[in-house]
Amino acid sequence: MRAIAVFAAIVLIAVAVPAGAQAKNAPPPNAKKLSEIIAKVEQRPDFAFIDEVDWDGKGYDVTYFTKDEAKVEIKYDPITAMPMNLQ
Repeated sequence: MRAIAVFAAIVLIAVAVPAGAQAKNAPPPNAKKLSEIIAKVEQRPDFAFIDEVDWDGKGYDVTYFTKDEAKVEIKYDPITAMPMNLQ
């Protein structure tokens, strides 16, 4: 009986999450890795630390602070990994 319950749970999970399914608001499949975008941010002049990263369905909003404590907010294109509001 327990084996049937475990099997049923596995089947329910497999049906609920089809192979290769993408979350509704996820970055596109051809998007750059977030780590690549973060690396670009960390190479910016006077970079101190990243405060926040958010995905809004169109791009990554990255908020960071500079060594002189200035707050910088930049939106990055997920496919090109280039700043969208500086192009």
